[in-house]
Amino acid sequence: MAEIVLGIGTSHGPMLVTETESWGLRVPADKANKHAWKGGTWTFDELVEARAGERLGEQTVKSVWDERQARCQQNIEALADLFEEARVDVAVIVGNDQDEIFRKTLNPAFAVHYGDTITNYEFTPERLSELPPGIAPSLKGYIPAGGADYPGCPDLALKIIEQAMADEFDVAAMSALPRPEAPHAWGFVYRRIMRDRPCPSVMVTVNTFFPPNQPSVRRCYKFGQSLLEAIRGWDSDKRVALFASGGLTHFVIDETVDKTFLNALESKDFDPVFNMGEETFRDGTSEMKNWVPVAGAMAQLGLEGHVLDYVPCYRSEAGTGNAMGFVYWK
Repeated sequence: MAEIVLGIGTSHGPMLVTETESWGLRVPADKANKHAWKGGTWTFDELVEARAGERLGEQTVKSVWDERQARCQQNIEALADLFEEARVDVAVIVGNDQDEIFRKTLNPAFAVHYGDTITNYEFTPERLSELPPGIAPSLKGYIPAGGADYPGCPDLALKIIEQAMADEFDVAAMSALPRPEAPHAWGFVYRRIMRDRPCPSVMVTVNTFFPPNQPSVRRCYKFGQSLLEAIRGWDSDKRVALFASGGLTHFVIDETVDKTFLNALESKDFDPVFNMGEETFRDGTSEMKNWVPVAGAMAQLGLEGHVLDYVPCYRSEAGTGNAMGFVYWK
């Protein structure tokens, strides 16, 4: 029977893989877009007015950005050290796609890659032209120069698919990626946590972002139990790590939501997370649904959760930015 020896939860946003000088490049888009916060939809100016008492502008100066980026990088390296020390043979990585390999024409709620190879190729000029402002400079943090092919783990992936179907999760099965660039949720793990030396892995995709078929938080928790059952039932002596890639709250940071979530990971009591309601998990904050399957599996397994750090990285007085979380279970 395979042994789960490590769990890792990490944010993966562009602010983590770019210099602080470029953190403000996304602010024009922040001003143009509407944002999910406190169960409602807000303009940038409405957020500035509503959050004036928090004095968030004081957290958007370069000295603060540099300090928070330094903390983030230290925690990424700490997670990478933990991964290396655990001597992992196979990783199961739960993440979400953002119009990278899937499109609105076909976007499964859950998908599992069972091919021999995971491709992570550089973007074509046409793909680069589709990117929102401020995203292109981050690509080197997710895709190595010249691209890469990574080893899959078909044996475990097929076991996960088989178990999911038995547990009444109708997962999409991918023998290859629909497009050749691995979504950044996985690219970040391969590049930063595995330090460009990835072990064989299974890509598990959750549609957290896009209506109308996002699975609920409770559904994601149950899916984690199915993942755990599959790994436990895999006839192998391999050492397995489970990864959650994404989050925490963004594109508008809500520290109350983040702290409720992180407390649940440590206490193994997820009722407070369920009770926040689906309206909480919209936009980038929805990526917490990548963490829920892993956290649920770890809670059932009995591994303890440890929060290395929580770093809210604000980029505007409206509270836009990305709250970064770094967690491990062992």
